[in-house]
Amino acid sequence: MLRTPWSLMRMVLLVSLWLATVCNLPLWLALWHLPDVSGLRGALFGLVFSLMIASAIIAVSAGMTWRWTARIWLSLLVVVAAFSTHYMRTYGIVVDTPMVTNVLQTDWRESRDQLSWRLAWTVAWISGPALWVIWRVPLKRISLVRQCLHNLALFAGGLIACVLLTVAVFQDFSSLMRNHTQLRYLINPLNAVYALGEIAFLPTQRDRRLHPLGEDARIVADPKAEAPLFLLVVGETARSGNFSLNGYARNTNPQLAQENVQSFRNVMACGTSTAASLPCMFSHLGKEAFEARQHDSENLLDVLQRAGYAVFWLDNQSGCKGLCNRIPHTNTSELKHPRLCSGGECLDEIMLERLPSLIDELPAERRAKGTVVVLHPMGSHGPAYSRRSPPAFKAFQPECTSKTLSDCRREEVVNAYDNSIVYTDHVLAELIGWLKKQNHRPTGLLYIADHGESLGENNLYLHGLPYAIAPEVQKKVPLITWFSPAFSQQRSLNMSCVAGLRDQAWRHDHLFHTMLGLMQVETSAYQASLDMFRTCR
Repeated sequence: MLRTPWSLMRMVLLVSLWLATVCNLPLWLALWHLPDVSGLRGALFGLVFSLMIASAIIAVSAGMTWRWTARIWLSLLVVVAAFSTHYMRTYGIVVDTPMVTNVLQTDWRESRDQLSWRLAWTVAWISGPALWVIWRVPLKRISLVRQCLHNLALFAGGLIACVLLTVAVFQDFSSLMRNHTQLRYLINPLNAVYALGEIAFLPTQRDRRLHPLGEDARIVADPKAEAPLFLLVVGETARSGNFSLNGYARNTNPQLAQENVQSFRNVMACGTSTAASLPCMFSHLGKEAFEARQHDSENLLDVLQRAGYAVFWLDNQSGCKGLCNRIPHTNTSELKHPRLCSGGECLDEIMLERLPSLIDELPAERRAKGTVVVLHPMGSHGPAYSRRSPPAFKAFQPECTSKTLSDCRREEVVNAYDNSIVYTDHVLAELIGWLKKQNHRPTGLLYIADHGESLGENNLYLHGLPYAIAPEVQKKVPLITWFSPAFSQQRSLNMSCVAGLRDQAWRHDHLFHTMLGLMQVETSAYQASLDMFRTCR
């Protein structure tokens, strides 16, 4: 029988080599297709690179290689690596801090859309042999001093080997990491370990107190004027380029085309995921300042509520990422409705069914000043695009019904996605129709998506790539506005001027200040230069 620590050290070595080789299949395939690494030199580099990864895993694992923790730690690494391998290989994603944040914030409904037999099979064959070794090797008790010394030797050996191997191929390694930055997010499972460490470490670098914002906020509209009603719809996973309002060849906006809407065609998101974009777009800070912030502040909804408006968040998916914690909010995704709800989720029309009664429940004294409702629909949330639209709106056939998008032809994936845009078009048109019926009350709607989506271009699917290397389709989002005549008149909006802004470059950075301008809120937090419609009032 092998004895600890030698049996333990052998187990760590074998598992680290398995992680560095088999579990890094997406990395080796990516390297194979790079002209920078080819021939015999490329093969030798790949061998050394795999040993570098194994050495780094050994060094990282040294602190966890105690008799009572080693099996659990190594098992977690193997399982995480197996899941990461599946998603990186199937959807072309990478694993970085925003992606891990998304995973941690994903609810069971979103997780369910990701489950498939291919996932189970991939995880089983990748993790099975390593788990067998981890739980098969017998471990015996040794003294604490000896264990500490061997753990220190394991750390030092792994670190020294990693440094020496890096020096041996430094020229090729540094060139690759500089010219192909996406590779660093494919190094499995160190990518996930680094991301989890950053998530755990970042809060300690920030002031955890929530700083107030817009304490001087007030509504500067005529108090005798009719109270406005405004809907801010935060779209989910919508590509600007797939909206026919923006020039897409397919008619994905048949109903909105009949409305007096303005569609802004050049809008860039804060991030490539909901977890990154949603807090950023409701912040008074721009993208760069938000990412570099040293403390968290209140957001647009807090300022609107402090000014005196009745503010409400209506969600039909995984939540508001903390944005609505201080305002009234509810979720419709688990309601029971014979036509709109099934399988633990609801179509987005359920939000319109609930909207009138929920507004009536808001404080009357606030509604007398005006109401702002944020709607957060399921939109085009993937990969189960086919579930995002009911049969009546499946204009494009055949559509992909598989959760593993790479199993379908790309045309089928695009069909399923475009059908979800057709249904989004219908939901927005229904909301506009409802606003028109509000007895000449000033009403308005602004729709803006959180991020875009990859639909198989260059074998990439879904979203969440690091912003610097993400394709434009993951960053460019639709922004659509509709204002009733009473609203535009009350706000002195020149609609011809608004129409002239459609092709200008806009960003999520403008949302906070544009909404304050539209709702006539005066506060020191407002920046006129970031108000889209300032020059049109």
